[in-house]
Amino acid sequence: MTADLLATTVRPYAWGSTTALAELTGRRPTGEPEAELWMGAHPGAPSRVDRGHGSETLDTVIARDPQREVGPRVVGRFGPRLPFLLKVLAAEHALSVQVHPTAEQAAAGYAAEDAAGIPLDAPHRIYRDRSHKPELICALGEFDALCGFRDPRATAGLWERLALPVLDPWIEVLRDEPAEQALRTVLTSALAGERARGERAAAELPPVLARLASGDDADAPTWAAYRDAARDYPGDPGILAAMLLNHVRLAAGQALYLDAGVPHAYLRGLGVEIMANSDNVLRCGLTPKHVDTAALAAVVDFRPTVPQFAPAAPVGPGELEFRTPAEEFGLSRIELGPPAEIADDGPQILLCVRGIARIDGGPALGPGESAYLPASAGPLRLTGDATVFRAKVPGPS
Repeated sequence: MTADLLATTVRPYAWGSTTALAELTGRRPTGEPEAELWMGAHPGAPSRVDRGHGSETLDTVIARDPQREVGPRVVGRFGPRLPFLLKVLAAEHALSVQVHPTAEQAAAGYAAEDAAGIPLDAPHRIYRDRSHKPELICALGEFDALCGFRDPRATAGLWERLALPVLDPWIEVLRDEPAEQALRTVLTSALAGERARGERAAAELPPVLARLASGDDADAPTWAAYRDAARDYPGDPGILAAMLLNHVRLAAGQALYLDAGVPHAYLRGLGVEIMANSDNVLRCGLTPKHVDTAALAAVVDFRPTVPQFAPAAPVGPGELEFRTPAEEFGLSRIELGPPAEIADDGPQILLCVRGIARIDGGPALGPGESAYLPASAGPLRLTGDATVFRAKVPGPS
């Protein structure tokens, strides 16, 4: 076999959709939340392959012969492992507002928590590996997200429209202090320093957000995004962290890139997500999980930013590649009609999201099905009428 059909795992996080992944794969919904479909070799939920000797996890297969599986180039750069994780993400409720560390911060944080004797599975453990976690999300339909800090003066103008006296001291900070200082002050104050004020604001916000969301002005979609997030996590002061961020609505085929330090949250929708093979997340709120405000403040980039859309460039017949600075992963979308030739000297995963894609010498893939291509697979031919996402490790630029 030149390609392995992957047996994958669905992660049932509470924010997941009860229908989206079932509809994608054409099966009956379970009635339970299904948040993420994982494809890769992450130890938390590795995919499985069967090469005729029984089912094995993909990380086990790679560890047995990394030169054949991921190839000399990838072993030399990232070690004997698959450096990316591919997912289908299905959000029915808001994910936590979160941020990821740089590679240097991850290595230092992991070492410090190890030295302190904090178990890897401890709920208050922050750094569960030594890696950073850049990521890319490509929407499969309309997809709502929050990404990066809005200019604080613009946020002050939005918050003034809420007419809530509890917010007035923070509005003054956002309007008058230098941008990075203002954002740091308001975020850390709402989550820790003045948490009681943050909780009071979170309790007062829902009816006001609901009223503004029902209006017909240009900001109504943003108010609706905040309203829904506040409804998902009643009383959580993390809603104030969310309301410091830009609201982004992706159309199908648009992709958003998230680098280290950029606070973000996915709110609603179905998308294909790829990331470095890491589980390092620092949360800012909208979560029942551990929030360490001091550690968070050391990692967050408090500069106002414009959301970073990943441009798509043609790289072959029917194939568009999303351009990012990430070294661990590359993602492209292939619209099959004419056959596509697939060749690379590293590992690849193919994910079908529409139609039937046939791999010469390998399996046929229906919606939601995926295949792993080892580095030794050689050139392959894809045929069919289908939409396929292709994940790989970029070569030298």
